[in-house]
Amino acid sequence: MLSAKDLLPLPQAGEGRGEGAALSINTSTSPHVIFSAGEASGDKHAAAVFRAMRQRLPTLRGSGMGGAAMRDAGIELDVDSSHIGVVGLGEVLRHYGAIRHALKTMQQMVCSQRPDLLICVDYKEFNLKLARHAKACGVRVLFYVSPQVWAWRPGRVKKYGAAIDMMAVIFPFETRFYEAHNIPVRYVGHPLAGRVQASAPRAALMQAFGLNAQHPVIGLLPGSRKAEVQRLLPVMLHTAALLLQTQPDLQFILPQAATIPNELLEPLLAASAVPVMRVHERSYDVLACCDTALVASGTATLETALMGVPMAVVYKVSPLTYTLLKPLIRIPNIALVNIVAERRVVQEFVQKAAEPHAIAQEMQRLLHDADYRAQIRHDLAEVQTRLGTADGVNTMAQLACEMLNPV
Repeated sequence: MLSAKDLLPLPQAGEGRGEGAALSINTSTSPHVIFSAGEASGDKHAAAVFRAMRQRLPTLRGSGMGGAAMRDAGIELDVDSSHIGVVGLGEVLRHYGAIRHALKTMQQMVCSQRPDLLICVDYKEFNLKLARHAKACGVRVLFYVSPQVWAWRPGRVKKYGAAIDMMAVIFPFETRFYEAHNIPVRYVGHPLAGRVQASAPRAALMQAFGLNAQHPVIGLLPGSRKAEVQRLLPVMLHTAALLLQTQPDLQFILPQAATIPNELLEPLLAASAVPVMRVHERSYDVLACCDTALVASGTATLETALMGVPMAVVYKVSPLTYTLLKPLIRIPNIALVNIVAERRVVQEFVQKAAEPHAIAQEMQRLLHDADYRAQIRHDLAEVQTRLGTADGVNTMAQLACEMLNPV
C-alpha cells in the first residue's frame, strides 16, 4: 500500500557534507549502525536484530528512527516513528510535514555521523530515499524486508538496486527475483520463524484474561496504524454484533498495539455494544486463546498463521488510494499468509467486500464447520513450513556484522 512514496523530494546528497564523500569504515572498537524503521513491525524487527548483533559485537552502538521496541533494545532514537507509520494517499498527505521532517533529519544524520552501516527496515519509499542519500554519501546500505516489487510496480526494482549494497529478503522466492535483476541479495529467513509463541499454556492465559474456557473466543486484530484501526475496527465490531445475535456466548478479545493510544481506541469500542476484552500488546498470548480471528492484512496474518488460528482477513484504504493502486497490483491476493501459500488459504475481505454480513458468514463457517476449520489449520501448517525454521533474526544479524567488516 502507498506510504511516503514519491511525495517527498530528495535533498541533494552533498547537503551538509560535501559531494562525493568516500566510504570510511569505523575501525574502532565501537562500530556504529543507524537503523531506519517507520512502522511497528519494523521497529520490532530492528530491535531483535540489534540485540542479536550485540551478542556478536558487545560494543556496537545503534541509533536512528524507530519506536519503543528499538528504544528498549538500547538503540538511541533520534526520530520517533510512532506518528508517521501511515498508509494511503490521504494519510500520507495529512502527515506530509512530519514524514518529510523525519526524512531530512535521517538524511542529515547519516551523512554527518557516517555510520559503518545503514540498515533500512521495510517502510519502503521512505527508506528508498534515505538509502539513495546514504549511498551518495558513501555509507553502506543493507535493506531488510524486501519491498514487494514482485507484487506491484516491478519497475521499481532497478531503483532499489542502485540505492543499496545488499537486499536481505525474508521469503525464499524473493531471491530469484533480485538475482534475475543482478541485485545483491541474501535470503535470511523470516524474522518471525521460531519466535511466535505464547508465554504460557492456553488454560493459564484464558484464566489470566478472565475468559470462559467453555465459550468460543474470537480475536480482533485491527492493525497497528491509527488509520487502519479507525477504518477496520468499526467493521470488525459490526461483524461481532451480528455474530452475537445468533451466538450470545461468544467472547471477543483485542490485543492493543503499542502504537495505538487509548484515546483512539476507547471511543471506537464505546460506540459498540459488543463487549471486548482489551489486552495491551501480548498479541501471541491473545492468539493462543482464540478459536478464530478477524485480522488486518499485514504481518499479523503471518503471526496468526504461525499460531495456527483460522482467520478471515479484512482490509480497507481510502477510495482514492484503492483506485490508484488497484491497477498496479500484479498478484491475486494481498494477505501475506496467502502470498506465502501461493494460493488463497484464508478468505480476504478487501475494500467494498469488507462488509460485516459477508464477514460474519465466513466467521460462522470457521466456528461451526469442523472440516473447513481443519482444512484451514492444515493449510496454515503448510505456511509455517514454507516460512522455515531458520532463525531469521540471527541470520540477518550475521549478515549485518559481515557488512560491518567487508573484505
